[in-house]
Amino acid sequence: MLQNPELHYLDNAATTMVAPEVAQVIHKAMEEHWANPSSLYTPGARSEEALNAARAAVARTLGCKPRELYFTSCGSESNNLALLGAAATRSFGKGIVVSGFEHPSVQRPLEKLAKLGYEVTVVPPRADGTLDVDQMLEQVGKGTILVACMMVNNEIGTRNDVERLAAEVKRRNSRTIVHVDAVQAWMRVPIKLANIDTLSVSGHKIHAPKGIGALYLSDSLMQAFQPPYLGGEQERGLRPGTENLPYAVGLAAAATRLAKTMKSRDTAMRQLNQQLRQGLQAFPEVVINSPDSAVPEVLNFSQMCIKSETMLAFLAEKQIYVSSASACGRGQPSHTLAAMGLDPLAIDTAIRVSFCADNTPEDVDAFLNRFEEGMKTLQRIRK
Repeated sequence: MLQNPELHYLDNAATTMVAPEVAQVIHKAMEEHWANPSSLYTPGARSEEALNAARAAVARTLGCKPRELYFTSCGSESNNLALLGAAATRSFGKGIVVSGFEHPSVQRPLEKLAKLGYEVTVVPPRADGTLDVDQMLEQVGKGTILVACMMVNNEIGTRNDVERLAAEVKRRNSRTIVHVDAVQAWMRVPIKLANIDTLSVSGHKIHAPKGIGALYLSDSLMQAFQPPYLGGEQERGLRPGTENLPYAVGLAAAATRLAKTMKSRDTAMRQLNQQLRQGLQAFPEVVINSPDSAVPEVLNFSQMCIKSETMLAFLAEKQIYVSSASACGRGQPSHTLAAMGLDPLAIDTAIRVSFCADNTPEDVDAFLNRFEEGMKTLQRIRK
């Protein structure tokens, strides 16, 4: 997909490049389905048909009914919709349980709810970056209205057993709403929606454009669900505003495309991840932060000597693009690594490398070569 062979993009957890075939589908939809899907005349009806087809295609990749799938602008909006709506929907208690290394779009709505009087219990990850599901379950009681846990962590790639968590939560309290942020999991790992009430996904992590996402909202919850938005009847009243039809069609095209290659991509990502892990063994300073059980697309490590922003700037000059934490943090230190209890030096020197199917062994070699150059050059400057 890259036009410049000297450019090595390894920050796919932040965003992916739009696939050319997805861009073509979007352009065609812009030309052919220009009418408002809510309009009653024939062009509007055709736009509605295209929107419904896109909804059905995305729903198939999640294993849900089309009517349980709602288009949004992104994963962050989906998370906000789910969490704030859940709080407004359940009145039997004030308890909320959440993992300690969630995305800001989960953390901040819950911080807001805490200020409004909700009792938010945060369960930190273990030191190795894995989550103790049993510890989360211990916090679930009669007054727990919501449990939120991401399926794959965006900074270290931890894969959390949300299927088991959801099942056990429902055994303890069938009225508790279970929300899952699956933005980094969709099209990387299989998703099973049993016992999950709401689940968020995003387009720009799967080679669709920025500005499109989706929320799964189970039939069993929809009737009582109270969304935080008010306006028109689009998206069956859950998310008012004229739908972004071309991008919804693009999301469907991207999801359908990747659904066919999950196994082969997983194999390829594991090979790249292993190549990188082996290459990093040449640097005695490096400490791997991603657990062995993490998804292979993400590898986080600390080089324990050069500040992240300094190393990232050096690599960027060589057209090697990686990151230090979540792109939504705008350069802030990783809250995930802090939640794991890592010391400040490890947090300040962390680097996240994240792959997609467009990456090659040559990308990993280029990163390792430039990283070695950076370690030697930058340490010499410090001395």
